Amino acid sequence: MTGPLDGVLVVDLSRALAGPHATMMLGDLGARVVKIEAPGHGDDTRGWGPPFVGDETARQSTYFLSTNRNKESVALDLKDDGDRDVLLRLVDRADVLVENFRTGVLERLGLGIEELRQRNPRLVVLSITGFGHDGPEGGRAGYDQIAQGEAGLMSLTGSGPDDPQRVGVPIADLLAGMYGAYGVLAALHERQSTGTGQVVRTSLLAAVVGVHAFQGTRWTVAGEVGRAQGNHHPSIAPYGLFHCRDGAVQIAVGSEGLWKRLCEGFGMDPATEGLATNAERVADRHRTIAVVEELFATWDAEPLLARLAEIGVPAGKVRTLDEVYGWDQALSQGLLVDVDHATLGRIQLPGPPLRFFGDGGVETTRRGHTAPPLLDEHGRVVRGWLDGSD
Repeated sequence: MTGPLDGVLVVDLSRALAGPHATMMLGDLGARVVKIEAPGHGDDTRGWGPPFVGDETARQSTYFLSTNRNKESVALDLKDDGDRDVLLRLVDRADVLVENFRTGVLERLGLGIEELRQRNPRLVVLSITGFGHDGPEGGRAGYDQIAQGEAGLMSLTGSGPDDPQRVGVPIADLLAGMYGAYGVLAALHERQSTGTGQVVRTSLLAAVVGVHAFQGTRWTVAGEVGRAQGNHHPSIAPYGLFHCRDGAVQIAVGSEGLWKRLCEGFGMDPATEGLATNAERVADRHRTIAVVEELFATWDAEPLLARLAEIGVPAGKVRTLDEVYGWDQALSQGLLVDVDHATLGRIQLPGPPLRFFGDGGVETTRRGHTAPPLLDEHGRVVRGWLDGSD
């Protein structure tokens, strides 16, 4: 139960979030990930807080802990000849190298991607940038919130067109990491037939545009520019958050059959004039919302959710994170894992989102996970391994 990437060596030159998220995904799948960090301070996210946890002399950033499980840390000064030699020896053995430096930085360090691939033709390189490695703004620095705005996501998020909002997590970084890991797996698969690796490139810009989904074709095909409209779907109604007597619930009425169930379950005629079809309900969204909230006005949330489940209308509550991590269903999916940290002791981390099953339905998902490392925690071990003494 070590994972499908057992035996794959990943050298992680990335920092902050997009690259580290990609390498954590590969580590979750069983790859050995060696994280290269700057001596003294390490990854920038080691200093991102509060919150910090642990003893003041060895405090840990919860931000760093969120994206660096299943990795080893080696501190290397890439301007030092000896340390650069350690990196090159790792590259010689590696299957994958991940970097998210600004364009040209590796070349100035004498570690250009093409030079690294000449040393190891089987090497797959993942390069993540803010807005792409080329083009008129190819050298532009990438930060998540700026990318969310530039790539259109904030214009679709918020209570209305005049209230653009960022997503509550750094989604541009996370998506770039996910797309990057996906590209790495494709390149590793192709290497089986070609014998050589290649360079995989993505960016925060590309990752956000990649998930525009129907909002993208709404413009490119229909010529409509989507705008933020709060907690209700732009193309389906009723679909969103609706208030009841003591709070709110969310429903997803994604078909006319579900509309009929909803109406009949709460004593309303589904053929009510002006609301009989999804197109009519979307066109008169404010009326649709008002009608549904009137149906729910005498219900408390919990019995309302039970009633919606009884009549077969998809529904749910809005949970806080403490509720999510205490929810039996989330726990049953392995979404909380226990690890032993070098200074914090036994801690719990959000778990990987993938599970694997082999013959006979036997689960083969990786079971043992390691805590995010201390800075240079594995420097001696990795050097010993390279020297053949460990």
